[in-house]
Amino acid sequence: MTAASAPLIRARASRDDLIMRAGLALFALFLLVVVALPLWALLSKSFQDHNGNFVGLANYLRYVETPALFQSFWNSLFVAIVVTAIVVPLAFIYAYALTRSCMRFKAVFQGLALIPILAPSLLPAISLIYLFGNQGLLKGWLFGQPVYGATGIITAQVFYCFPHALMILVTALSMADQRLYESADALGASRLRKFLTVTLPGAKYGLISTSFVIFTLVITDFGIAKVVGGRFNVLATDIYKQVIGQQNFEMGAVVGVVLLVPALLSFAVDRIVARRQVAQLSARAVPFEPKPRQSRDLALTLFCAAIGLAILGVFAVSVWASFITFWPYNLTLTLKNYAFGNFDPLGWGVYWNSLKMAAASAILGTIAVFLGAYLVEKSKGFHVGRNFVHLLAMIPLAVPGLVLGLSYIFFFNMKGNPLGFLYGTMAILVVNTVAHFYTVSHLTAVTALKQLDAEFEAVSASLKVPVWRTFFRVTVPICLPAILDVAIYFFVNAMTTVSAVIFLYSSETKLASLAIVNMDESGFTAGAAGMATVIVVTSAAVKLAQLGLSRLLSRTQAWRKR
Repeated sequence: MTAASAPLIRARASRDDLIMRAGLALFALFLLVVVALPLWALLSKSFQDHNGNFVGLANYLRYVETPALFQSFWNSLFVAIVVTAIVVPLAFIYAYALTRSCMRFKAVFQGLALIPILAPSLLPAISLIYLFGNQGLLKGWLFGQPVYGATGIITAQVFYCFPHALMILVTALSMADQRLYESADALGASRLRKFLTVTLPGAKYGLISTSFVIFTLVITDFGIAKVVGGRFNVLATDIYKQVIGQQNFEMGAVVGVVLLVPALLSFAVDRIVARRQVAQLSARAVPFEPKPRQSRDLALTLFCAAIGLAILGVFAVSVWASFITFWPYNLTLTLKNYAFGNFDPLGWGVYWNSLKMAAASAILGTIAVFLGAYLVEKSKGFHVGRNFVHLLAMIPLAVPGLVLGLSYIFFFNMKGNPLGFLYGTMAILVVNTVAHFYTVSHLTAVTALKQLDAEFEAVSASLKVPVWRTFFRVTVPICLPAILDVAIYFFVNAMTTVSAVIFLYSSETKLASLAIVNMDESGFTAGAAGMATVIVVTSAAVKLAQLGLSRLLSRTQAWRKR
């Protein structure tokens, strides 16, 4: 670099820095509009009366003094605690089998366990109706309890939450150092002692994180409680009844804030625990390789087979029921349950709406997430702004979908809001979906960007290459696998989401997942099962396409293995 070129390089670096700062400011404004301001509107509404006048804590006092509403809070806590207590041990054993045994067909068992992720939460609830409902195949077999109520909610939630717990625990148990187990063997430790002193301590943060994730999923889920809740009210269904049934938006806002509190506390505790976590693998660690043990491997195979077949059976019942003429009196197979025009005015239009919304969420959400993560990770200086944007990006993880959707009602309908024209359009469904699932995608993109050495930008600056050119020619190609993961994550979740968009759709923008709720309410359970099946097939096809694209992209990522 010559003395004459130094000022030009500094000028270009200063311009690039200015561009990055301006982009970061615009991105902070975007997150404020789609996350922070709507939540502030929700909180403000909970302190107002029907006419918008400030009434202090009057709404909250009325909530506490209403036995039915307050009971829902305890019902939600009870269900969330019981489901967490059931799911975490089951998922831990399943994850242990996948990572710490030599059993066969691991890929098959893992695939079976992840099926519920591809479906709306309503699908296991619909299956339970066909299995244990008033006309069910196994009527009276659900621990002697009716399917409508706490037992049905808990059972369906166990199926729905299991794969979410499994993914976290598989990751936690995959990080193990072979040397610790060799040392334990050398000291003559028994299998139980090795499990209690090596395995559990190594996975304790994964167990804690899993517990809080499952607790939050259960306490904020709307679909399952709506289908099989019966008269057992929970917070999620209370919000729906207050807003849709009674048009009592003020009390709906109060219940929304109450629902937000457990989720925020769970998120805060999880973050505190995460900060205390230490690295489980050092640079000198030896990857753990399980040794065959016939009795253990056979027992774990039988356990995984039982869980996997149960999950597959619940899914298969819903699929089978969608082809039945008239349950349970005429079991002849038919396709009439897929003539959705008989159950909903839009017919198959709701499915095409879902495809459009999911595709738009995947494309626009991925662009927003990756650009935002790039600005946060690669901006130099401006630490306060970067930390502020990162904080805003983390908020959606702690916000239940119902609460975010309700907050959008208050914010976009606020008098004088220039964005009010979005309400009732497909655009607001896309924005809400992107905001709702933003955090996980943001963390995925940030993780991918952290793997890139800062020398890429330094070399580009020295070569007088604009920052945007480096971004498109270097950063994006290297991060393509992560970008694809983010896009698929948005697409699948957009296809299956219910709670986040239940308050925001119009008659023209109804989605397939919402049509399932309406069909079930109207008694068209077979049609609801058919629509759920279509969503699962679509999500599965997209995931298979991702696997194919990932194999193609792996050829462009061969440099990582050098």
